[in-house]
Amino acid sequence: MAKPDQHRVSVAGNRIHTNRLVLRPWSLDDAAKALDVYGRGEVARWLAPAMSAVDDAAAMTAVLERWIDECSALEPPAGRWAVELADGGELIGGAAVLPLPPDGVDLEIGWQLAPAHWGHGLATEAGHAVAHYTFTQGVDEVFAVVRPRNTRGAATARRVGMEWVGETQKYYGLTLQVYRLRRGDLDLPTIPASASSPRDGHRPEG
Repeated sequence: MAKPDQHRVSVAGNRIHTNRLVLRPWSLDDAAKALDVYGRGEVARWLAPAMSAVDDAAAMTAVLERWIDECSALEPPAGRWAVELADGGELIGGAAVLPLPPDGVDLEIGWQLAPAHWGHGLATEAGHAVAHYTFTQGVDEVFAVVRPRNTRGAATARRVGMEWVGETQKYYGLTLQVYRLRRGDLDLPTIPASASSPRDGHRPEG
């Protein structure tokens, strides 16, 4: 697991800040950049629930519309976020905290980055961010589900600090590897939100 000073997290309104990232609500204006993530077969092939690579910006806009609408009905800490670089604001991926089917009791954390940004520890940082945020909301454990041949996703889950707990077909009608992280296993300091950090009154949406 990463040392505490490697993944510093603060929450300001509906945004989550780390050393290198800002996680903020999705906007329909994000469609073109989001397409560079979810329009890539090497990303889409590993998603659960199953999702085909998005074809074009119009289709990506429709996906974002659905996500934003779904998130409006979710209770915190569930939600979806766009992931952007803190330095420059480039949108490079997405992250989510979502109830796992079929009963919606367990919470899943997930992350996806554009392939151009793989290999720099940013997925681990995003995973830490949403896990930390979820634990500040009183949740005791979170899960990640990974396709059996998704070695990159499994390695990232382990770097986040998650432990493998088994294989299941319970979720999404797929055979998936399940990883778990308990609240006490994520030792991250919280940085108080600065006065200049953006704030608003609504829940995280996507």
